[in-house]
Amino acid sequence: MSSALDLRPARTPTSTPVATTRAHGHRGRDSYDNIELLLAELADLAPSDRRRNHVRNTVIRRCLPLADNIARRFTGRGESIDDLRQFARLGLVHAVDRFDHTHGAPFLAFAIPTIMGEVRRHFRDHTWAVRVPRRVKEIHQQLGPTTEALTHRFGRPPKAREIAEELGIDTTEVTQAMIAHNAYRTAPIEPITDDENPGVPESLLAVLGADEAEYGVVEDYLAVRPLIAAPPEQDRRALVLRFFEFRTQRQIAAQLGVSQMQVSRILSRTLDSLREQALHD
Repeated sequence: MSSALDLRPARTPTSTPVATTRAHGHRGRDSYDNIELLLAELADLAPSDRRRNHVRNTVIRRCLPLADNIARRFTGRGESIDDLRQFARLGLVHAVDRFDHTHGAPFLAFAIPTIMGEVRRHFRDHTWAVRVPRRVKEIHQQLGPTTEALTHRFGRPPKAREIAEELGIDTTEVTQAMIAHNAYRTAPIEPITDDENPGVPESLLAVLGADEAEYGVVEDYLAVRPLIAAPPEQDRRALVLRFFEFRTQRQIAAQLGVSQMQVSRILSRTLDSLREQALHD
């Protein structure tokens, strides 16, 4: 691609020759009439010919409105119009460079799918927040146009089964593509704030809740639980009575048939052992 050609979106698209022709009422004729003649001339020019870049850039500039129009068809999907135009225009350059006028087909029949393919490739490969299988991405790209066509045909939104029949695929694949839409864009936990834009959504952190202090108790319980099964039956029973049934040492001693002093020693010894094992693990 020649560095002399600027593909950045023009500020005033109506200044292009095509738009000017339309403004003057170019009725009954295609705005891209005779573009094939320029492409044939381009093909006949040697790479070293100084006129080649001029002819090539002329073809591209005449077709910029086509690329911009295709770019607008993909708005509303999370990408800026400037980015969409850039990729559409890149597709236009590919179309100009790859077109073979000897086949006899009109340039637009080749350029339109080439440009749309470049934009769709951008969506498929670079705009997914979470990795999604390529097959699912491809089906996802067809959901919008297919749903729009079926809605117009039925007068109501189509069902997944009807979309699957239209696309000639399994209903499960349509469902997966619909679910995958949630992976297309993720909401940031901390949205970008702007003092001049009071409409910025509230931070997710503000609605996710606070840290739960009792989670630490749960973690301690899960760490100690397997260790409690290891001590002898009498020691384990003393722990259960003291810390789960909240009995006093006197009550535990009466139930186990030992002295209160022995209960104190059992609890102290067992707790020290559990603490040492838990901290070690």
